[in-house]
Amino acid sequence: MPVIQWFPGHMAKARRILQENAPLVDVVLEIVDARCPLASRNPDLMRLVAHKPQVLILNKADLADPAATSEWVRRLNEPGRPAVALDAVKGTGAREVLAAVRRAFAPVLAAWTAKGRKPRPARVMAVGIPNVGKSSVINRLVGARRAAVGDRPGVTRGKQWIRIGADVELLDMPGILVPKFEDQRDGLLLAAIGSIKDEVFDRRDVAGELLTLIWEPLGPALAERFGLTRLDPDPEANLEAVCRHRGILRAGEQVDVDAAAALVLREFREGRLGRVTLQPPPPADAKL
Repeated sequence: MPVIQWFPGHMAKARRILQENAPLVDVVLEIVDARCPLASRNPDLMRLVAHKPQVLILNKADLADPAATSEWVRRLNEPGRPAVALDAVKGTGAREVLAAVRRAFAPVLAAWTAKGRKPRPARVMAVGIPNVGKSSVINRLVGARRAAVGDRPGVTRGKQWIRIGADVELLDMPGILVPKFEDQRDGLLLAAIGSIKDEVFDRRDVAGELLTLIWEPLGPALAERFGLTRLDPDPEANLEAVCRHRGILRAGEQVDVDAAAALVLREFREGRLGRVTLQPPPPADAKL
């Protein structure tokens, strides 16, 4: 398994900004990728806001297996931290997210009112690792394009406040990874979904591992799009087969395995291979 680590300087700065602004917010929206809900969480980040009411959003539910997402929502739902599946592209789940935010803020508002303080909108902080779709979630909740969106990590570099209706103010924060992956499988999954900058890992290694991971659930799609009717134990051989099927050749009819790896990753991230969950829910009696 490839060794992957990525924690550039701007993430350390973003972590400090988050820590400074945490006292200003009432509710924290933690956004993860529904295809790997545990790997895309950041325990280090959440420790900084553990004392705040929270809502957990499993975004990109449109790319994940629906049954697995339903089970993940059930397993991750906790008192004081509801879990909601969201398709930020179509908006499915957006109403539930806002309802959960308002329920989380209600006790805070009630406490103010009891003290005779003037009510104000809920201040909400959106946090998560890079490329889980924070900005897309915000734009969906706002109903307009207010936050910069891009299918790559690191699009949001600074904090920005965005108003949602009359009663919610949302603080968009840059994506922040853990400083070090204790489990390299997490690093692999995050590289596959695009949360780690492509330039800092070997795309051949990640694409090869990804084909193995999705072979069973997406075999027919891999046969149709990549010509893979069987999976070779050698990941490089699978990428070479992709080259020949898609005509990815250099001068002299030489296969371009790097280009094939980039193609596999791109088509997976765009959902062209079908809906799949890379991190299936564990057995019901397993501790998360």
